Amino acid sequence: MPKDKYSAVWVSHSSLSDFIKCPRAYFLKNVYKDPHTGHKISLMSPPLALGQAVHEVIESLSILPVEKRFAESLLLKFQAAFKKVSGIKGGFAGGQEEEHLRKKGEEMIRRVMKHPGPLANLAVKIAMDLPYYYLSEEDNIILCGKIDWLEYLPKEDGVHIIDFKTGKSDEQADSLQLPIYNLLVTNTQHRKVIKASYWYLERSDDLSPKELPDLTEAKQRVLTIAKQVSLARKLNRFPCPTGGCRECKPLEAVVAGNATKVEVNDYKHDVYVLTKSGKTNNKDSAIL
Repeated sequence: MPKDKYSAVWVSHSSLSDFIKCPRAYFLKNVYKDPHTGHKISLMSPPLALGQAVHEVIESLSILPVEKRFAESLLLKFQAAFKKVSGIKGGFAGGQEEEHLRKKGEEMIRRVMKHPGPLANLAVKIAMDLPYYYLSEEDNIILCGKIDWLEYLPKEDGVHIIDFKTGKSDEQADSLQLPIYNLLVTNTQHRKVIKASYWYLERSDDLSPKELPDLTEAKQRVLTIAKQVSLARKLNRFPCPTGGCRECKPLEAVVAGNATKVEVNDYKHDVYVLTKSGKTNNKDSAIL
């Protein structure tokens, strides 16, 4: 099959994770579009709002030379980023919840300022807004995704993959994240991937080194699931394995009109939050 990125099936760590958890949730997040707006739908929640604000600050550093990364206060940057998801935009139920997460985010940023670690070293920036490559030309499948940070290792002329975690839970051992990141970084720039780490910002000043996934095994594992996604899209079959689970039910509430639309984000997604009453506060934007 000839290359055609417009007809290809695009997969990423988040979309494949969605499919593994619940094909119906995958459909609602990655395929379904509101018939009134033509936009895909997304749900915002307080933990996601916190993660978005923290990652925005860190991402802003990756495009700066080392000597300029800490010239401006990262706390001020965080406060500005957090304002974008303040109140209902972040799904906050009240001021107390928002204040608690804001302080938690500030603690993470202070940790980064006090212990910058790899953020104070040279970094590699892939020359693509969204790094991607053909995982399989035969199957017309493209693998894409953004990596939080690529530290440059001058002695080896290699790179160190780093992912920043803002939640409490550890990444599962069977997660596809590092296999996918290893494939992406290897195939979208010329330097060798030397190592990979997570940084759990809520609780640690240091990185947690992870075993680098084997590329051959990683490709086979990722491609197997990607082919299942491709087949599901061809057949238009995305059943929830339990007939309604914790992954798809919140999105079904959006489709049913039981959610509040708060904005259209930079990706042209209609962003919603769930209300505690389970009833929409924005009937004009409900999906019927």
